[in-house]
Amino acid sequence: MDIALICNDSALNSTAKKLREKWGFVNQQSDDFRLHLLPEHLALEQLDDPKQGLVFVDFVSGATAHRRKFGGGKGQAIAKAVGLKSGVQIDVIDATAGLGRDAFVLASLGCNVTLVERSPVAAALLDDGLQRAYMNLEIGDWMQQRMQLHFGSGVEYLKNNQTDVVYLDPMFPHKKKSALVKKEMRVFQGVVGADLDADDLLEVALAAAKYRVVVKRPDYAPFLNDKKPSMSIKTKKNRFDVYVKQAIPAIKSS
Repeated sequence: MDIALICNDSALNSTAKKLREKWGFVNQQSDDFRLHLLPEHLALEQLDDPKQGLVFVDFVSGATAHRRKFGGGKGQAIAKAVGLKSGVQIDVIDATAGLGRDAFVLASLGCNVTLVERSPVAAALLDDGLQRAYMNLEIGDWMQQRMQLHFGSGVEYLKNNQTDVVYLDPMFPHKKKSALVKKEMRVFQGVVGADLDADDLLEVALAAAKYRVVVKRPDYAPFLNDKKPSMSIKTKKNRFDVYVKQAIPAIKSS
């Protein structure tokens, strides 16, 4: 899918050119989606449904900042699923990074997270959000240390890299009555599409992870690759299927 990157601010023209060259975006208008380079951020718009609004990545303010400050810390389901322990820093590969929200939660709780994203649109939005967060006085230092982006296939990356925990949240078709799905996620799913190779991801993830693989699923979705997990941690709308290979020690060996 060719995605147009629109820039109406002459001061940003050189940046827009670099983004088009880096990610393969085009100048001309496409029918379904387009990207806007604004002074505040890079944003995605769905043209046939403008009521959905613009989608962008913001790690500094809004809902993401609220969750970092008041989301429950290590008591959150995702923290329990990954196996966070006091005083133990865990390295995580998020092989289906998307908009990076779960990765940000894990990083804010002390994990080192590599975000792997194969969609150029998603990767560009992520990179834009990360670069702005790196410069933030409050969170910039630890963001630079704990969150790094890799553009490419999750399967290929996992085949060539080992880590403590692999985290997967493959795109899953939502039920038609999707009031549960936030508007921005509907836009995002429209341009990124489903993860058709999600079942293949689990096997390479199990080979790449030292301690465990965590798969986030809608509550109604089947197990990934029909493989029963060691345990599942359920939330109101989702669950975390956890595939344990070995216990995470209190003191991690290097």
